[in-house]
Amino acid sequence: MPDSSRPAAPSAASPEIWVIGDVQGCAGALQTLLAHPALATPTAEFWFAGDLVNRGPDSLGALRLIRSLGSRAKVILGNHDLHLLAVVTKVRKHAKSDTLQDILQAPDRDELIDWLRHQPLMVRAHGHVMVHAGILPSWTLDQAQALAGEIESALRQDSWPQAVHDFYGEEPLLWDDGLQGPARMRVIVNSLTRMRMCHASDGRMEFRHKGEPVAADGLVPWFDLPGRRDLSEPIVFGHWSALGLMIRPDAICLDTGCVWGRALTALRLRDHQVVQVDCTRCR
Repeated sequence: MPDSSRPAAPSAASPEIWVIGDVQGCAGALQTLLAHPALATPTAEFWFAGDLVNRGPDSLGALRLIRSLGSRAKVILGNHDLHLLAVVTKVRKHAKSDTLQDILQAPDRDELIDWLRHQPLMVRAHGHVMVHAGILPSWTLDQAQALAGEIESALRQDSWPQAVHDFYGEEPLLWDDGLQGPARMRVIVNSLTRMRMCHASDGRMEFRHKGEPVAADGLVPWFDLPGRRDLSEPIVFGHWSALGLMIRPDAICLDTGCVWGRALTALRLRDHQVVQVDCTRCR
């Protein structure tokens, strides 16, 4: 278990930054959250922990709203955002449970997709790291940032549809410094955007378990894997609605299941104050 005495929360002098959990197309709930008196200040900045779209009722509205925040917003890509890119490039089919049709038919579709594919997979600032799902324990934070940059660079090229094709798939399940090409890309993307549970014995990622982090079959949450190399900065993530709100010195989960009718959560970075809005209307 990581040392609970570190890291210390940032000082009160830190910028007014709120990290917001998975929106998943719940544009109305996001509007309500941004209007909350604690967040509705002209100098506030907003970090979005990925999964801006899909499953909720207004993915187009969510994308437009977040993009309209301009430089006040820092966005990372989640697995549902990457799924949208995959649907656009025909790497994946539009699933029955998807709610992406409004984006696909929007007059500003190309502008939104271009903006989305230029977003990072990791943000690191003010003593915190934000990724959508997690970071493999064998990676230092510097290494994770460099690896995220490889995917970000590929998505920003004119050949980005090929990159989407290359990084889709589940294997390999374990990192190796010698990995190259699509295999390397898949491990990076799956760690940062899909990982929840891993095998305690060797750290292999396991993608079938989506419920609560109950210890079974030798699996543990990625943040409890032994031998994590870098605990110097807390990792803020979403992606795991069954886990829900979790605030530890080393790991903070902000996916509180808005798309499932629970709550949309914002956490203030400097003191970890939490603000939530009800999402029952999102169902």
